[in-house]
Amino acid sequence: MITTSGTSINTLVGGQGPALLLLHGHPQTMACWHKVAPALARHFTVVLTDLRGYGDSGKPDGGANHIGYSKRLMALDQVEVMRQLGFSRFQVAGHDRGARVAHRMLLDHPQVVERAALLDIAPTATMYASTDMAFATRYVWWFFLIQPAPLPETLISANLEYYLKHHIDKQNKTPGAITPAAYAEYRRCYTPETLHAVCEDYRAAASIDLEHDAADAQNKIQSPLLVLWGDKGVVGNTYDVLQTWRDKSVAGAVRGGGLPCGHYLPEEAPEKTLNEFMQFFRSA
Repeated sequence: MITTSGTSINTLVGGQGPALLLLHGHPQTMACWHKVAPALARHFTVVLTDLRGYGDSGKPDGGANHIGYSKRLMALDQVEVMRQLGFSRFQVAGHDRGARVAHRMLLDHPQVVERAALLDIAPTATMYASTDMAFATRYVWWFFLIQPAPLPETLISANLEYYLKHHIDKQNKTPGAITPAAYAEYRRCYTPETLHAVCEDYRAAASIDLEHDAADAQNKIQSPLLVLWGDKGVVGNTYDVLQTWRDKSVAGAVRGGGLPCGHYLPEEAPEKTLNEFMQFFRSA
């Protein structure tokens, strides 16, 4: 457990070689990397963390305008964790919410990120700006979880396990990919306290994160990017994912493609995800 300036971050470190930070998404924990992390640890010093509000990490108050769950502070947590582990520069891969944290890290801390992989997202501001009925229907939690507290917390708490399972099953397009052990870990960590933090994360994405994005609209990501998405998922079938990130990055710094799966790339397509990572990230 590593104490940052804003909270405490549950951290697991293994392997040897250049540092590679892996960030999970919602509604999961660091356990989402269990199919790829052991192989990566043969080439990298792999750092797994639970984002603030998730897993066994601290769950600070959201504060005014949900700043406590701004991607700015969530990214700062991770930079401080890596610094305390002795890594002033590192590579990072993020999935879902973790990829949004990595995006903000690339803008706020360009000097520390050597290269980054963003899994199954388009930029938050892009997704909100182009919302239509089809997207709102398929990504209903983007609009439900941002409602003022305690409406979503109260309704979901009535049957939290049903909500968690429905959320995972809706986005998973590979039966059996989410193992019983992994699901049990996600359920263990999906407490009422986590649920409130999750809502604050999404509320921040629809408020203060958009303010930060607007202020940085002209700033370009300098680090090389790998962007991957699930061919059977919403993001890959809604956006030109490569182009959305090329618009945000320096010329020629973005590569990637779709994998034959749904949203959960590290669990639905672990071998292909691992292969992409090994080709992109620099090992010793």
